[in-house]
Amino acid sequence: MQEKILILDFGSQYTQLIARRVRELNVYCEIYPYNRFPSPDASVRGVILSGSPFSVRDEKAPQPDLSAIKGKLPLLGVCYGAQYLAQHFGGEVKASNKREYGRAHLAYVNPDCRLFKDISQHSQVWMSHGDTIERLPKDSVVLASTADVKNAAYEMIGEETFGIQFHPEVYHSTEGTTLLRNFVVDICGCRQDWTPDSFIETTVSELREKLGDDRVILGLSGGVDSTVAAMLLHRAVGNRLTCIFVDNGLLRKDEFKTVMENYKELGLNVVGVDAGDLFLSRLAGVEEPERKRKIIGTTFIDVFDGEAKKVKDAKWLGQGTIYPDVIESSSVNGPSQTIKSHHNVGGLPDYMKLKVVEPLRLLFKDEVRRVGRSLGLADKFLKRHPFPGPGLAIRILGEITKEKVRLLQEADAIYISMLQEEGLYDKVWQAGTILLPVKSVGVMGDERTYESVVALRAVESTDGMTADWCHLPYEFLARVSNRIINNVRGINRVVYDISSKPPATIEWE
Repeated sequence: MQEKILILDFGSQYTQLIARRVRELNVYCEIYPYNRFPSPDASVRGVILSGSPFSVRDEKAPQPDLSAIKGKLPLLGVCYGAQYLAQHFGGEVKASNKREYGRAHLAYVNPDCRLFKDISQHSQVWMSHGDTIERLPKDSVVLASTADVKNAAYEMIGEETFGIQFHPEVYHSTEGTTLLRNFVVDICGCRQDWTPDSFIETTVSELREKLGDDRVILGLSGGVDSTVAAMLLHRAVGNRLTCIFVDNGLLRKDEFKTVMENYKELGLNVVGVDAGDLFLSRLAGVEEPERKRKIIGTTFIDVFDGEAKKVKDAKWLGQGTIYPDVIESSSVNGPSQTIKSHHNVGGLPDYMKLKVVEPLRLLFKDEVRRVGRSLGLADKFLKRHPFPGPGLAIRILGEITKEKVRLLQEADAIYISMLQEEGLYDKVWQAGTILLPVKSVGVMGDERTYESVVALRAVESTDGMTADWCHLPYEFLARVSNRIINNVRGINRVVYDISSKPPATIEWE
C-alpha cells in the first residue's frame, strides 16, 4: 500500500505548490477539497491544511470536519489552516494591525521542537495574511515568532498538531523544505520511497490488472504527456495498444513526418491519419477563437472515432491527463471559470462506448518528464516544448487559410531551429510564433512591400499556470527577425511579446 500525505485545499493559490514540495521529498501526496476528502485509511500518514483567500472570521469561511484526523494523525495547518485550528479549538483570531505580506524573519525559534529541527534563528519566511492568532488554544505552546507576529507557529501539546502562519512551500521561505521534511519524514514517518521507478512498477502492475486482455486506443499528440502515457500502456498491454496520431493540418512544419518516424523507434503501434484538408475546410471563414477550438475538437473526435472503429474489440481510451487537470475539475468551488476551451478527447460523446484509462493522472508535468526518463525516453521526446492541441489555428489570429498556415510554419520553423542551434531551446519552457491579422509597410531593395507581421513568444514556467516572458538576447532576436524576413516571402515585420501570465495567457487565442 502506497503511504501518502493528504492535503486539504481551502482555495489557496499555493496548494499545488505544497504538493510539489512534498513530492520532491519522494513522498506521495494527494490534494482534496476541504469538504470532499476520503476518510483516512492506513495509507495516510499525515494531513496538511492549506491556506485560503478567506478569513476564518468570515461568515462563509471553510469549516472542515477534522474529527477523523485531529489527534489521530499528524496535522499541519498552513496560514488559514493554522488560524482555523486555533479559532476552532479554543484560541482567538483577530484582524491584525500589523498585517504581514511578503518576506519576514523568525525572531524566535523553539530549539526543542521537531518541526523546527535544523531551522536557524532569523530564518526568512513568506507571510501572506491579514489576520493573526491573538490567543492560542489551551495546552498549546509557541514554536516560532517574528518581530510582529508572536504566534507565527505553535504546537498543541499531547498530539501531533501544528500550525504555522507562513508558507513553507514558496521559494522565499528559505528553509521551508526543511520544515516540510521535518513534518513529512520525522513526524509522519514517511519512507521517501515514491520515485519514478516505483511509480512505473506500481502503475504498470495496476494497468495490467485493470485492463486484462482488453484492447486500448490512445490519441497521440507527439507531446510529452501522451508519449509517456503510451509507453506505460505499452509496457502493460504490449501490442494490444493502438496509438492514433491525427494530422489536423495545423501542426509545425514537417511535424507529422517527424513524429511518425520518432515513434517507430519506440516500438509502438501507431496509425497516422492525414486529415488536414478536412480540418481546414471546416475552419474556412471562422475567426472567433472559441469557435475554432470547438470545430477542431469536434472534427478531431469525428476523425478519431472513424479510426477507432477499425480497431476490433477496443474497450479503453488511453489519455495523457495529468494531475493539475484532475485537481482543476474537483476544485473547492468546482471547476474554475473557463478562460478558453481545452482540446482534449476527454469530452467523449455517448456514441463512443469506451472506458477511459489515465496512467498519468497522479503526476505533475515535471514528474511526467522524470518518469519518461526512467522509461528510457530520449530528450527529443522529453524536452519538447508544449504545443497547443488546436495547433497553429490559435496562433493564426483571424481567418485560417492554407497560405497562412504555410507562412506561419515557415517562420516558426526558423525561430525554433535557431533556438536549438544557439543553445536556448532548453532554457525556454514554451516558444512559438503568432501570425497577426495586420499588414505593415516595408521596404525591400527599392520596392515598397505591404506584408504580414509575426510575433515571437517565449516564456519561462514550471507547469504553465503562471509564466514570465524570456529575456532572450537582443542579438539573437535580431538574427531571428532578419532570417524570417529574408526567407519567408509574405512577412516583412517581426515583433517580440513581453507579456507575462497573468494578466496575459501564453497563447494569444
